[in-house]
Amino acid sequence: MDRWHYVLILAACLLITLPLELLPGVRVYRRPKLLLASIAPVLVIFVGWDLLAYHHGHWWFSDQYTLGPRLAGLPLEEWLFFVVVPLCALLTYEAVGSVLARGRGAAARRATAAPTTAGGSDA
Repeated sequence: MDRWHYVLILAACLLITLPLELLPGVRVYRRPKLLLASIAPVLVIFVGWDLLAYHHGHWWFSDQYTLGPRLAGLPLEEWLFFVVVPLCALLTYEAVGSVLARGRGAAARRATAAPTTAGGSDA
């Protein structure tokens, strides 16, 4: 089971945040440009950092805790981490923004509603 921990954590992150896509206004998976713009910089910067640190011997990845497939020396799970975490963060950010926008919209509608008077007459 140790070999699957990393993958299971990534899968849990995706499963927990996946329902956020269903909130009105979120639509992260249906905006590929937004996804690419959010994930690509993280992937380039942090995979680059990982590659430098790994190839200079600053840290390593145990085969005991990874599934085995590697790209440029990094476990596949490490590459996936830098895709999954920004995706989950983006889903969360968009969901919170959507909920807050709906809340602000409802508050604005209440504030602009015509006030009623108790006696029914303004005079």
